[in-house]
Amino acid sequence: MQTIPDWTRTHGTPEIQGHIRQSASDFEVTEVLDYAPSGAGEHDYLWLEKQGANTAWIAGKLAGHAGIRESDVGFAGLKDRNALTRQWFSVRRPSSAGTDWDSFDLPGVRILGQARHGRKLRRGAHSGNKFRIALRGVDAPATTVNERLDLIRVAGVPNYFGAQRFGRDGNNLQLATDLFAGRRLRRNKRSIALSAARSYLFNHILQHRVREGSWNRLIPGECACLDGSNSIFVVDEVDQELQKRCVEMDIHPGGALWGRGESACSGDILSLEQSAVAPFEQLKKGLETQMDQSRRALRLAVRDLQWELDAQTLWLDFRLTRGGYATAVLREIANF
Repeated sequence: MQTIPDWTRTHGTPEIQGHIRQSASDFEVTEVLDYAPSGAGEHDYLWLEKQGANTAWIAGKLAGHAGIRESDVGFAGLKDRNALTRQWFSVRRPSSAGTDWDSFDLPGVRILGQARHGRKLRRGAHSGNKFRIALRGVDAPATTVNERLDLIRVAGVPNYFGAQRFGRDGNNLQLATDLFAGRRLRRNKRSIALSAARSYLFNHILQHRVREGSWNRLIPGECACLDGSNSIFVVDEVDQELQKRCVEMDIHPGGALWGRGESACSGDILSLEQSAVAPFEQLKKGLETQMDQSRRALRLAVRDLQWELDAQTLWLDFRLTRGGYATAVLREIANF
């Protein structure tokens, strides 16, 4: 078992207490795709609602129903099993006649809509996700709740990877340790292990920036990340225009997703990142043999944040860019 830290919060320990996931309908996730299906092509696009099932498992069931390989089923992102989620899948049509989706029957899964498109749905093709979440058992004054949420709406939250990235009891991180010690893993397990190791080091880098108060401001030598994009650029000098863009959350400070290659950042930022990952030599060296280094925004903007406190239930509605974890938002709001 690997112990996952309680990563440092930027807005202090919340005064609000509450409970999440009392039922699947308390945690709704709706995917926002980057484009609309064209209406023609060799792939069926299915708009699915699911609960109690993970994305990869459903992809296998769709492939079996269509009589195709599982690799011919696409989806943009993995969605939580313990939630009510809506997302797109693409399924290659085995013939011009297509597949009878009206006869597809899987408990906990509904096909809400269908379309056709010319290309398979690829990972990361969505712009983000919308969330509607109930925090129950809230025992705090409305003024306390409003002040906390107003702060988060303006300042955002640290863009930590959520606990689910590391698996139950940190098992995914243990897989990474085993992998780097020489254990052979199947392809999907290897991918999970590498992602867990990378996320763990990133969270430590971010925690260092939170503790020194620079997670939300640019520093010379920084690699800035464009909001909602994989685009990055080096900040040699922090001028007024860059400061303005950072305040407006158009750009964010970036942190290393560890891997091989020379870091694009320099100076104090490079020293901080190397110091943050130094205690984890096995994970660091292991990643450097497996994948290239990249960057991820240190700050997560919480868009369209609205809330309603009804008796002891706090309903939250907000939108996050792809890769953002709702739990990173919730842990800054309340202890749960």
